[in-house]
Amino acid sequence: MKRALCIVLDSVGCGDAPDAADYGDGGANTLGHLYGNIPGFSLPHLESLGLADVLALPGKVQTLENASWARLTETSAGKDTTTGHWELMGCALDEAFATFEAFPDDLVAELEKRGGVEFIGNCASSGTEILVQLGGEHLLTGKPILYTSADSVLQIAAHEEVFGLERLWKLCNTARALLDERGIRIGRVIARPFLGSSAADFKRTGNRHDYSLMPSETVLNRLQAAGVTTIGVGKISDIFADSGISESHPTKSNTEGMEVIARLWAEKREEPHFIFANLVDFDSLYGHRRDPEGYAQCLREFDEWLGGFIGKVEADDLVILTADHGNDPYHPGTDHTREQVPVLVLGKKVADGKFSEVAQWIEAHLIIG
Repeated sequence: MKRALCIVLDSVGCGDAPDAADYGDGGANTLGHLYGNIPGFSLPHLESLGLADVLALPGKVQTLENASWARLTETSAGKDTTTGHWELMGCALDEAFATFEAFPDDLVAELEKRGGVEFIGNCASSGTEILVQLGGEHLLTGKPILYTSADSVLQIAAHEEVFGLERLWKLCNTARALLDERGIRIGRVIARPFLGSSAADFKRTGNRHDYSLMPSETVLNRLQAAGVTTIGVGKISDIFADSGISESHPTKSNTEGMEVIARLWAEKREEPHFIFANLVDFDSLYGHRRDPEGYAQCLREFDEWLGGFIGKVEADDLVILTADHGNDPYHPGTDHTREQVPVLVLGKKVADGKFSEVAQWIEAHLIIG
């Protein structure tokens, strides 16, 4: 039985990419700044797999002989989740996804007509700020909040109980269909449900759902065609619009994601399989909110889990830990940062390269090898 695992630590970058200045991200370094600014910060298990070497940490070296490490550089235009994940699976983009400061009036009007709603907002904002600004009005009027960000996203926020969760998901699915009909290449439509009674206690819930563009062929499709079971954990199925995914296990937190990964890894499957997981809390809860202490603690929690997981990796397994972009909590603004990402691997020797080489390693291990 051949198996492989790739865990994407969402936004855990390791230093500005060569073209970072073009994105306004010169000097960004998610991991480097955490290590440099938080006294005593350490991730011993990740360091033992090669993170110490990736970051050139003084006095620390890789300790596991079967581990290999490298830095990966994104070639696609963009610094968003979809772009990063697609390229990791071998689908690089020559043209960046569309971004907006506000959506065109005719598009909004048509979406309101099809969805039977009237929106408030239609601006660029962070997810937490928009709830402070417009959450109260939403509760009073029942009108969903339409907004975007520097990424290629159309987001709709609504109260789970006042507006209804199923209704929000249906509205976002309608938005995805409308964008696709018009050929507007927005990477993701995101349902952003929340709860609470006032700006003081509004809180987004774990019932988020992403509606992505359909990617071109990825290694996931090729694995399926070769009889490999492809298993998505977290928001993987959403990111790839279900394309190339045999089974999906959505999760609401890193903790749940790690539990699911461990359970799936312990299963005795007879068929070759690939587990592809996204752990999003680093990005969504701490990177965008510019919360370095929270980000650091989230990494510590993953590192502790990893320490118990490493011993379950066998000699003929392939395990890959990497990221999709950066989100430096010390960088100005609230958006993703254009960074290189670390890649730490058990089961293969690797070297610096492009995001898309991850797809090649997985395909070679499960099909070619």
